[in-house]
Amino acid sequence: MDERHHRPKSFSPENRELPLTMPIERVTPVSLFYRRNHMPYPRVDVRKWHLSVTGYVKAPLRLTYNDLLLLPQITLSVTLECAGNKRALWNPKTLGEQFKLGAISNAVWTGVPLSTVLNLAGVRPEARDVVFEGMDIGYRPDMPASLSYSRSLPLTKALAPDTLLALCMNFEPLSIYYGFPVRLIVPGWYAMASVKWLRRIVVIDHSFDGPYQTRDYVFYTRPNDYTHGIPVTEMQVNSSIAYPIDQQTIRHGRHTVYGIAWSGTAKVVGIHISTDGGGTWQPADWLDPEQPYTWRRWNFAWMVQHPGEYTLMSRATDELGRVQPLQAVWNVLGYMNNSIHQVKVYVE
Repeated sequence: MDERHHRPKSFSPENRELPLTMPIERVTPVSLFYRRNHMPYPRVDVRKWHLSVTGYVKAPLRLTYNDLLLLPQITLSVTLECAGNKRALWNPKTLGEQFKLGAISNAVWTGVPLSTVLNLAGVRPEARDVVFEGMDIGYRPDMPASLSYSRSLPLTKALAPDTLLALCMNFEPLSIYYGFPVRLIVPGWYAMASVKWLRRIVVIDHSFDGPYQTRDYVFYTRPNDYTHGIPVTEMQVNSSIAYPIDQQTIRHGRHTVYGIAWSGTAKVVGIHISTDGGGTWQPADWLDPEQPYTWRRWNFAWMVQHPGEYTLMSRATDELGRVQPLQAVWNVLGYMNNSIHQVKVYVE
């Protein structure tokens, strides 16, 4: 892989963005798929690895990699977006990794429905949440000891038919960078829910209170106001302009504005572009059909005849009628920035 084409944000742990300035493929190549890590990559020996399923189940499981390969599998196209995507665009600035537009990518995932495994274990009536523990281990400044990255899902979401224990990405076995040997895929939710390098699933009878559940990935507008925080879950309707880029100088004449649009569990159905700072809006053309959980690429023919400064804007709508706001609600940790995307362009 040519690392020059994969934008690094930080190296330890490694975080990288998808370069949205290049032509965008419907399915992101693995070599370009964004990376978001909280800890160093774990060392994995698949010969010794197993996935345990314990807690409020009737028959605890200990599944090897081969056991999972033998279970019925499905394939889904799913866009993953970091909850901190576009964090660098907030004003005022917020805490956290300063992602611009590229903490998002789309891949085809193949694996075992999580419901298949939970049904094999037999979930007991008292069950409420399902906790997923990864093999990545590290430290937090607010914790005295090391810990693994762990998150939970409510039981109803865990049993949803499309929640997946993914073994393959773009029809190849997962690489260590994206969760080998198995990772969770939660379609339509921000990607913090899609825990990588799984080693343990625990069904519990209460709400999980791990730090990546109750301290991080919580929406609150006053510092340290965790008690009034709202958990980050479903992706918001959103879009990005990939060309032209902000502050770019172009020649007058005909140009093609292009970008991507997406939503959470609802399909994205509308995309409109303004070339005059929101004064007027026109529909763009889709390059891809509607598909659940999957971004759609779009383009817009723009004839610009007069030199000057122009503000281009993109605004997406999903099938539930939700529309990108002009300005999303600012929050302390900079999550869910789905403000209408704007780029300033100078025409010669």
